[in-house]
Amino acid sequence: MPELALLLEGARQGDREAVDQLFELLYAEFRQIAHARLRKTAPLTLVETTVLVNESYLRLVRTGKLAVGDRVHFLAYAARAMRSIIVDLVRERMAQRRGGGPVEVTLNTEVAGAVPAAEAEILAVSDALEALAKVDPRLVQVVELRYFAGFTEVETAAALGLSERTVRRLWEKARVLLSALLRGG
Repeated sequence: MPELALLLEGARQGDREAVDQLFELLYAEFRQIAHARLRKTAPLTLVETTVLVNESYLRLVRTGKLAVGDRVHFLAYAARAMRSIIVDLVRERMAQRRGGGPVEVTLNTEVAGAVPAAEAEILAVSDALEALAKVDPRLVQVVELRYFAGFTEVETAAALGLSERTVRRLWEKARVLLSALLRGG
């Protein structure tokens, strides 16, 4: 699509209007990515799909120039921004529980114990990804695209310039290492 290529080039040059048009053109795909992310974390973040998409857009605009090569790279960047927003929201809520805001009271003690554990899990995954980035940044890229953006192996391979077989191998390696990191190993 020639229009997309022109908009991507404009975004790389720092053209705000090109970023706006690119966002508008890919809005439906942004919503799909955001919805997939929130399906797993919505009870924890209390954020709606539209809010997450809009926050992602604001982060994209704040960066100025976008170093993206194509549609897949742009969507991968957006997925990374969404992951960051969710982690920030969870950190903020946990900080409020430690005295930063009003105390929430619930009558169901089972629910009260479950929510912080799930929030802690989101932060643990984020920390594990940061540790994994020190070992092999490509592994984190594969996780972000496969897990956070919901890309297929084919789309992930195209975005990273790798073969599907390499993506499959990196995905398996990342899953094993993340599992070990999350268990404390």
